[in-house]
Amino acid sequence: MTPFRYRVTLAYDGTAYHGWQVQPRHRTIQGECERVLQELSGKHTRVEASGRTDTGVHARGQVAHFDWVATPRSPAKLQLGLNALLPPDIRVLAVRRVPAHFHARFSATGKEYRYFIHNAEPILPDCRFYRLPVREPLDVAAMRAAATALEGHHDFAAFAANPNREIDGTCRTIHQFRITRQGPLIMLQVKGDGFLYRMVRSLTGFLIRVGHGELTPEHVPAILASGTRTARVPTAPPQGLFLWRVYYGSPTTLKKTSSPATGAPSAR
Repeated sequence: MTPFRYRVTLAYDGTAYHGWQVQPRHRTIQGECERVLQELSGKHTRVEASGRTDTGVHARGQVAHFDWVATPRSPAKLQLGLNALLPPDIRVLAVRRVPAHFHARFSATGKEYRYFIHNAEPILPDCRFYRLPVREPLDVAAMRAAATALEGHHDFAAFAANPNREIDGTCRTIHQFRITRQGPLIMLQVKGDGFLYRMVRSLTGFLIRVGHGELTPEHVPAILASGTRTARVPTAPPQGLFLWRVYYGSPTTLKKTSSPATGAPSAR
């Protein structure tokens, strides 16, 4: 039987999972998706994502694909079946047939991540898994200046948790890095052609230090040029991070300036 390839868009709360990738003795997003597909089709079905998310990281627009070799189902019925069997902290937002050459990872032209900071005290208990609490006031203007300095094509080895594991090298392009504030909620919105291992969390950790006045935007060129990870770039915790969107097609979409984004995750 000729397989049909399906592209799915997923949203998930990563709090209870050890990231995307299947791991022995651990509950993962990929593992749950493959378990449900086996229930529906009777066959083991590999699910490939646009990229791995770490333990505790969330998604609003993760994209994955799989090859369906069982009796054909319409995308709508497949979506209903998946959501009926998946746990409630994983939802399939869309399903569609795609050509066999489509690949969730290799066909992607860019991604958007958002990181949410609660800059006040206290944080509501139902927000604690979705926003990073930072008590001390943050200088958002300084953070914006540093974020702007990070835009463009650079070697981001100094912002990678393990630059030696990057098969495709450590050079990436950040097309847009915006920071907005609404009351105590600060949102970091970064779009790029790709991101290194824990790069967004590392960028966030650095910008928080800038917001505290421990570093300045003027440190950006020297840190980038060093190519070395140091204590100046801490890794922010995972709970504030969301994979917001994966881009396909023309990369020019990434370069367009979007309207002010307020898309903060609602309290659970």
